[in-house]
Amino acid sequence: MRIAYLDAFSGISGDMTVGALLDAGAPAGRLIDALKSLETGAQFEVEKTRRGGVTASKFRVLTEGQSHGHRHLNHILAMIDKAPLSDRAKQNASDVFRRLGDAEARVHGVPVEKVHFHEVGAVDSIADIVGACVALDLLDIGEIHTSAINVGSGTVNTEHGMLPVPAPATAALLEGKPIYARGPACELTTPTGAALAATLSAHFGALPAMSIAQIGYGAGDRDFKDQPNVLRVLVGERTTATEATLVSVIEANIDDSSPQVLGYALDRLLEAGALDASFSPLHMKKNRPGALLRVIAKPEQQELLADIIFAETSTLGLRIYSAERRVEERRIVEVETAFGKVRMKVSGHGASTPEYEDCRTLAMNTGTPLVKILAAAQEAYLKVRK
Repeated sequence: MRIAYLDAFSGISGDMTVGALLDAGAPAGRLIDALKSLETGAQFEVEKTRRGGVTASKFRVLTEGQSHGHRHLNHILAMIDKAPLSDRAKQNASDVFRRLGDAEARVHGVPVEKVHFHEVGAVDSIADIVGACVALDLLDIGEIHTSAINVGSGTVNTEHGMLPVPAPATAALLEGKPIYARGPACELTTPTGAALAATLSAHFGALPAMSIAQIGYGAGDRDFKDQPNVLRVLVGERTTATEATLVSVIEANIDDSSPQVLGYALDRLLEAGALDASFSPLHMKKNRPGALLRVIAKPEQQELLADIIFAETSTLGLRIYSAERRVEERRIVEVETAFGKVRMKVSGHGASTPEYEDCRTLAMNTGTPLVKILAAAQEAYLKVRK
């Protein structure tokens, strides 16, 4: 199945979603033709830009001189139904607007038929939602997954006055979904973006097992200093790997810290939740021996572990980039040896490894060399497997 993963590390909005899908290969001409069929009178453009050093596509709806009047749900659904779109695009877009209507109705305490969609009902937001659904159809996406969503913080100015972030409608749409706040104190996730993610996503969380074919970046309106303001979409096919996650890799070249300091830093990083941490020898400038520190972290722990590296080592700079971590299926089998019980880690392909801590404990308790415990565990497992 062809799937898409929305990586909302800097939030999600309607125009960011359309931009990311266009950047991932959705044909811009066909998408714009579909939007023109809505007969809103708007014009559309797509341009390449940069956000925080990342090249991305910016999708714009041009409505100069038009009135952004309020619309009711039935008016928007009729507009979608009338347009010559695919059945799936029509259904998805209608479902998104219904979800928005329900959220607005809950927030304002009125029947959904009475809801005025305000910004959501404006031409640009209709184009964003329909455009996202058309782009997904053009890319033949069968299933959507979304990361935990960065909603931002602070306040946002709306037609109802100054409201806290996430705005009430956004919060209602993301009930039960994993969210967090990091970065600039502003609204990173809009109701339109929240509605798209909440309505169309089959799952929220870590990157699913997939083979990545295309990557797209959709630019937000603002350019932040400390993070690229983009929505990333990964498009590809499902794979048989049972665990595939997006991780952050943090690296630093260090040439002026003692082995004791480096060893302590490694312990702290692992205790703080690093998935892995290691040092590799380097031959650095001025012929000085040094070490490459490499830490593999969950994206949400990236900043915590970076702070530990700065605090516990002498480095003044880090390299941070994203990577896919693939883990093969495995299970635990307990075997009985002459020295005691040992857990064996068994991979999906049948390879087996004794649990080191079990073998170490038995070696310490019995005075037996560790190599004998390891060999006994392997022998015991081979007998059980037969």
